[in-house]
Amino acid sequence: MKIHKIQINTKTKKYSIFIGSKLISKINKILDSQKLTFSKILIVIDKNIPSKFKSKLIKNIKCEVKKTFIFNANERNKNQKNVDLIQNVLFKNRFNRDDCLIAFGGGITGDVVGYCASTYKRGIKFINIPTTLLSQVDSSIGGKTGINNNYGKNLIGSFYQPNLVISDIDVLNSLSSREIICGYAEILKSSLLDSFKKFKYLDKNLNKIINLKQPFIANAILNSCKLKKKIVQKDEAEKNLRKILNLGHTFAHAYESQLSFSNKLNHGEAVIIGIKNAVEFSNKFKILKNQSYNSIINHINKIPINKNFGELFKAKDIGKIISFMKSDKKNNSKDINLILIQNFGRIKINYQISENSLKKFLIYELNK
Repeated sequence: MKIHKIQINTKTKKYSIFIGSKLISKINKILDSQKLTFSKILIVIDKNIPSKFKSKLIKNIKCEVKKTFIFNANERNKNQKNVDLIQNVLFKNRFNRDDCLIAFGGGITGDVVGYCASTYKRGIKFINIPTTLLSQVDSSIGGKTGINNNYGKNLIGSFYQPNLVISDIDVLNSLSSREIICGYAEILKSSLLDSFKKFKYLDKNLNKIINLKQPFIANAILNSCKLKKKIVQKDEAEKNLRKILNLGHTFAHAYESQLSFSNKLNHGEAVIIGIKNAVEFSNKFKILKNQSYNSIINHINKIPINKNFGELFKAKDIGKIISFMKSDKKNNSKDINLILIQNFGRIKINYQISENSLKKFLIYELNK
């Protein structure tokens, strides 16, 4: 397939995203084309990546000093302890700011490694090679890095743009169907933020996309990346417009936190449920009209996900869920800030809701 290049120009950094097939084998050519050189690299590798891709990357990237760190990527390991372990390798091998840290894995790996890069000596070169659908369409773009703590998800972090992103679509064939659905959550979100036209493309080609058929999966990835590029370039530090990218995420992050980041619910599944909640809320409070509401809900119900809000949580969980929602980064008052949908391509940010009203809504959702 054709190699696609998207140029990101933010106030802090300019960098390229390469999307295509067999890109890992071409990594040196890509680095040369971007004039990226370094004498030392540390590749942080998600342990779940198949060996053939690990060995291919290590073999093909040329460097004087080449170190690797195997990371057991899951939400529970997305913490300061693993940041320290990775940075200890950098310190022991005397990495400087002109050397490079490479993330080779999904969104969790990218978030942790990006945060390591942003804080090691106040910033080291950083390359992201995302290997999951979710990270290729969303988390590898835009410079958000972060780790979890006892108070919630991604509450410690920084904005730190990579020097390069390489999305090799071939790696997606190694993913489970559950991981593909996880990534589809962000593709769906992008279409809702973009336009009815983009949503209809997904609605028509859902099965082809989640089965990684070409050109449908490539188009879905490109459309998501292009939309995020526009948003990030206008609002790099999430002061206003970029908040729309959190559609469904205030709910989702609270659900993940309440379940202690267990395997019962992965991030993409939480986002699908969270988007559904945001759509339900938008319709219930007369923000989203019935016709658009029905189109979105019917599409969500076609996604093969065996998770729903009522099965995962009980009434006794609602208080803790709301507590996690109150800790969300977007809140700046005693009320809770939600991102809601008015129509395709029209998102309402900074919708303030009281704790009591939110509690009533969640109980209503629980009993449906």
